[in-house]
Amino acid sequence: MVYLDHRGNGRSDAGPRERWRLEQWGDDVAAFCEALEIQKPIVMGESFGGMVALAYAVRHPEGPGKLVLCSTAARIDLDETLAAFGRLGGPAARAAAERYLRTPDLETFPEYFQRCLPLYTRRPFDAEAMARTVMNPDVALTFFGDEFHRFDLVPLLPRIRCPTLVLHGEDDPMLPIGHAETIVAALPRDRVRFERFAQAGHPVYLDAPEALGTIREFLA
Repeated sequence: MVYLDHRGNGRSDAGPRERWRLEQWGDDVAAFCEALEIQKPIVMGESFGGMVALAYAVRHPEGPGKLVLCSTAARIDLDETLAAFGRLGGPAARAAAERYLRTPDLETFPEYFQRCLPLYTRRPFDAEAMARTVMNPDVALTFFGDEFHRFDLVPLLPRIRCPTLVLHGEDDPMLPIGHAETIVAALPRDRVRFERFAQAGHPVYLDAPEALGTIREFLA
């Protein structure tokens, strides 16, 4: 297994800010695989990583051997997201989410982090993993302030040729399950498998560890 930090993310070089785009990140996956001579990779993307995986698959349909898409979206329905935060966290959580997602900056992020992040999952995040995480807030603010609101890969999804597994939690506030249903509806029926998990939030594998078994079965 190879874990890839996207351009500008984690331990990868930032590169020019104007290249922090799904188009570029998708092309980076193709270039990365070519450089390492990886043919027909099984590409798994979770949340933002799933958006990158989709960008890669529609721009390089001959590339992936299989796709695993966890808790992700091909376009954003912000009204659905805000409604989910309100349902799970009440009016204060919805308001904090709306302020941050509509005007992401260092002033709106702390309240979002405090009120909304605990709603992502019913289980605590791995403290050791979080401590190892290298964050670049500029990338998040750039993406949420622009492309997050306007990207739309749905019309391009029929280009995907490989078997695709879509996993999603029914209590995901950030990308509610309707986002997964949109992806599944746009993919060829004979190439997609959709698994939804009750009482699971955004990192579906935390709240529903059985999802890992589903992934292993799909890979086999």
